[in-house]
Amino acid sequence: MGGFGSGFGHPLAGFDHFLAMLAVGLWGAQMGGRAVWSLPATFPLIMCIGGVAGMLGLMPDATIKIAIALSLITLGGAIAARWKAPEWAALLIVALFAIFHGYPHGQLTLRAADPAAFTVGFVVSTGAIHILGIAVGYGLGRIWNGMLVRALGLAIAASGVYFLIT
Repeated sequence: MGGFGSGFGHPLAGFDHFLAMLAVGLWGAQMGGRAVWSLPATFPLIMCIGGVAGMLGLMPDATIKIAIALSLITLGGAIAARWKAPEWAALLIVALFAIFHGYPHGQLTLRAADPAAFTVGFVVSTGAIHILGIAVGYGLGRIWNGMLVRALGLAIAASGVYFLIT
């Protein structure tokens, strides 16, 4: 496993990670206000804490798999319901799930040829996916009173159910 390129590619190759990171940007755009930047800024920062937990092997892999699936159900459901949570609650939800998304990255970092570059790669990729989510949220949010964004949230939640049962 390499450095920056491997780290950058991991969130893109893991559909569950990609959808959760996209959902954070979508939900931030949908909520508006400070959430547009606070949710996407929180996720990669806290994801690094989860990465350290992954390096230390603090949780069983089955727990991580379940938590990642639940993140898709929760974030997708919030988008589908157009839930404008208090910012503190949304930040808490995003931070909690960021820990679990960071965990597998931490496990992979241990095997990386250049762990620092790998970490920078997955953080940069995560930020790019958040920006994509914000752009999609703003772009589709203006169409049919936001129904396309809500439908995308429902699809993300449904994928979480799929990941949970498979």
